[in-house]
Amino acid sequence: MRTAYKCRAYPSPEQAAVLNRTFGCVRKVWNEALEWRTKRYRAEGKTTSYAESDRYLTGLKKTKDLAFLSEVSSVPLQQTLRHQSTAFANFFAKRARYPRYKSREGKQSAAYTRSAFRMQDAELYVAKTPGALCFVWSWPDIDVASLHPTTVTLSRERDGMWYVSFAVGTDDPEPFAQTGDVVGIDLGIKDFAVTSDGQRIANPRHLERKRRNLARYERRKARTCRGSANRKKAARKVAVAHGKVRRAREDFLHKTSTELVRRYDTIVVEDLNVSGMVRNRSLARQISGCGWGTFRTYLEYKTARWGKRIVVIDRWHPSSKLCSTCGHLLARLSLSTRHGTCLDCGTLHDRDTNAAKNILAEGLSASACGADVRRTGTSRTRSAVKQEVPRSDPGRASGGRT
Repeated sequence: MRTAYKCRAYPSPEQAAVLNRTFGCVRKVWNEALEWRTKRYRAEGKTTSYAESDRYLTGLKKTKDLAFLSEVSSVPLQQTLRHQSTAFANFFAKRARYPRYKSREGKQSAAYTRSAFRMQDAELYVAKTPGALCFVWSWPDIDVASLHPTTVTLSRERDGMWYVSFAVGTDDPEPFAQTGDVVGIDLGIKDFAVTSDGQRIANPRHLERKRRNLARYERRKARTCRGSANRKKAARKVAVAHGKVRRAREDFLHKTSTELVRRYDTIVVEDLNVSGMVRNRSLARQISGCGWGTFRTYLEYKTARWGKRIVVIDRWHPSSKLCSTCGHLLARLSLSTRHGTCLDCGTLHDRDTNAAKNILAEGLSASACGADVRRTGTSRTRSAVKQEVPRSDPGRASGGRT
């Protein structure tokens, strides 16, 4: 299997100048090729292969205005065309949206294959970059000198931090011990997650805690003149603040997902329509700050890596409206109702725990029919088919909740 190790990099001023010039050329090639492919498709109705885009790049280098593209390594330029071809393939397969133009204000990166870098005595040398690149290795149990990466990606975040990512081929890791436990997870805002066995995982609310600082930095940025040095300094402070929030959120999601995969053999979650949910203006910021989509991605690759299983049930399954004891279905349920008693069997339910139990039951029922979401050849995850549940008379559900 392929694994990537991402760590901090500290280029010298001379190396940073070369890499920044490389980032600019990569961005220019991406944007020029994207514009050319778009115009060609609209005019001729033809898609463009990587070989055709590579020949287009050769023509760009021969023009007077873009002759500077030859001053940097050609490998990152070719790699960005490969990435663009993959982006278009995902778009036409309806797995992603249409590729967008790259901006100099966003994250910058350049990918190098084996022909454009070398590892020697645990030091990294990149083509057309002077000297060895300094980086901090964060895995003491892995000898960096023994690495044989297939690809090295250098990147610079908006907050000015540099990173280097090593993509290597490794043996399959030892799977986690089987525990025999299964769990359903209901994701929320007040509590990040509630499990079917009653555990509550608190929402750290990283974005909300830094909201006042972020607003202050944004106001300072708004007072500066566009294009001025002060505006660049203010924008840097905004990016640094957002970077702290992003890294704290990623750390929380990694630790939480790893702990769940270690504890349970089968994990059942809902197929949440996060992009649709953030259209709710009242809850958009809170939902975006939770990172539900990233959390599901982490669960998917970690269950596949360590020999566990994840099942995703249909997003329309009424997990909150069903009684997990008798199956009674409410006609409607307000978001403010957090506890209630089933009108059919009289069971007192906590809304989130009840939903997690229903998610688990639906996932086990659907997985028995063959539904599985582990990626086995297609990049699109399959959701479990919705199962019919016993329904009581909806007219009896007025005022209560299950």
